[in-house]
Amino acid sequence: MIRKEPLEYHNFNIHRNFNEIEKAARDIEALLKSDYRLSKRSIALLLLQEDEEITALVRRREKDFDVINKIIHRTRESCPEPLQYLITLERQRKVERILKEVIKTQGKKESSLERWLDSITIKPLTGIPILLLVLYFGLYKFVGQFGAGTVVDFIEGNIFETYINPWINHVVVSLIPYKPLQQLLALDYGIITLGIRYAVAIILPIVGTFFLVFSIIEDSGYLPRLALLVDRVFKTIGLNGRAVIPMTLGFGCDTMATLVSRTLETKRERIIATLLLALAIPCSAQLGVILALLSGRPYAMGIWVGFILLVFLFIGYLTARILPGERPDFYMEVPPLRMPKISNVLEKTFSRMQWYFLEIVPMFILASILIWFGKMTGLFDILVHAIAPVMKAMGLPEKAAEAFLFGFFRRDYGAAGLYDLQKSGALNGVQMVVASATLTLFVPCIAQFSIMVKERGIKTALAIVGFIIPFAFISGVALNWILTTLGVAL
Repeated sequence: MIRKEPLEYHNFNIHRNFNEIEKAARDIEALLKSDYRLSKRSIALLLLQEDEEITALVRRREKDFDVINKIIHRTRESCPEPLQYLITLERQRKVERILKEVIKTQGKKESSLERWLDSITIKPLTGIPILLLVLYFGLYKFVGQFGAGTVVDFIEGNIFETYINPWINHVVVSLIPYKPLQQLLALDYGIITLGIRYAVAIILPIVGTFFLVFSIIEDSGYLPRLALLVDRVFKTIGLNGRAVIPMTLGFGCDTMATLVSRTLETKRERIIATLLLALAIPCSAQLGVILALLSGRPYAMGIWVGFILLVFLFIGYLTARILPGERPDFYMEVPPLRMPKISNVLEKTFSRMQWYFLEIVPMFILASILIWFGKMTGLFDILVHAIAPVMKAMGLPEKAAEAFLFGFFRRDYGAAGLYDLQKSGALNGVQMVVASATLTLFVPCIAQFSIMVKERGIKTALAIVGFIIPFAFISGVALNWILTTLGVAL
């Protein structure tokens, strides 16, 4: 919060502008009659910064809101810079002044190497190749090949399929004489043999390797530089460089990223980010499984990446043109690059894995129960046959419908189902690309949908899901038609 003592500036224009902001804040304070949890000065400054929630709250409570609104508009017109920028600038000045009084630092000059690294990570000519290297070695090689390939193959093949699942099947069949209960716990769709296997053997190694890579990138100070690098591209889709934070977090967990999208400044930005997260950003488990599926086929991987990137930019561009609002401003403090601290990386990785695992295990168990119920009642088979024509239009076998039904519960659950289908040899290269692309664009998981309702409202959440479901399948059909028409063999 900004104190009320007189402000001193070296620059006369900034001093004059902020004097006007100070006067406006005092005038607004005098007009606020209701009680708020925050101080009236804080409310006044948030109103001047056009905070949407505070503005709506004050509009409901204050009968003199029209007068307050006139003060805000008059102050905005009298200042050449955005009010939020000027207030943030003054807040930063005061923080620096306080820190200078209480902290003594030994002057460490930035080395020429540090300056060089700073420069090459934010310039497009050098920054984009660096980003591609990070994605190649961090995501493709480490998460996709090592995590989703080597580690998953070992845990699932050498532990679950060789020892745990056969033993569980034997014990359950021996001790429980009732076939329905046997199928609930074990066999093809049991809680242990399917739900727990997916969670522990497939999902956990993938999210673990992803969160390790993400923690290293985060601790190094690279993320703010990535925000600067993509700012110009993001502005074409109605966002700015700050949106790279929720978008990057979405590769870990879209649910968490949707929560983080509240840090974006305007409602328009938050809606666009929520839509793109739900549509085109695969979570770490889903991403890892898809990377594992396509890792042996570089052309297939390239087509999948290009197609999803094209959808991301195209839908973002259209949404930015449809939704009203101004282009967002962007400013960000860039911390120095540093070597990641091992203790920080391990602590972040462990806490995120723990949080994610505790979230997905109940969901996977619930999904297994619902699939069991659907199998017992015949509903599951009815749904599989119902969407079989769609699978056929996408060039996929009917059994692929099961992976998409799994995806209704969680997209990573559906990706794990796709992984099983590929292992059985049921998909060729083109089918894997089409299935991977469609599942990437498919509906968000139940947890993400609930957060969308909480953050954006039930109407917006339903509108997003109502758009995504047909769009995903139409995109899959279109991609299959393009690849088959061109005679592409993968």
